[in-house]
Amino acid sequence: MKKIAAMMVLGLAMAAGAPAIAHESPAKHGGIVKSAGDLSFELVNKEGKITIHVDDHGQPVTTAGATGTLTVLKGTQKSETTLVAGAGNTLVAKDDVKLEAGNKVMTRVTLPNKPAVSVRFAIK
Repeated sequence: MKKIAAMMVLGLAMAAGAPAIAHESPAKHGGIVKSAGDLSFELVNKEGKITIHVDDHGQPVTTAGATGTLTVLKGTQKSETTLVAGAGNTLVAKDDVKLEAGNKVMTRVTLPNKPAVSVRFAIK
């Protein structure tokens, strides 16, 4: 009986922790991939232009009507820009952003008819 109870407790603990398990897919666009909820976000930085690609288990998620913010932390300095819907499954930073090793990037994305999602990236 104790063995069954222990297995049930272990099963419940694993189920409770399930949302925290990352299901990050490999980068498709040469960026950094992080997951939040059921979605994967790939931050791509090319020549100061930031694009975020949104996928749901490898399938593109349309970003039409999506909004968001992108915050860059560099030590004690903080800068913020708006994310706007781009083509297909992308969000694009409205302003040019310079990212350097050691920066922390936080995004807050709101897709239509969905709650806002926050995603954090570490630039290496």
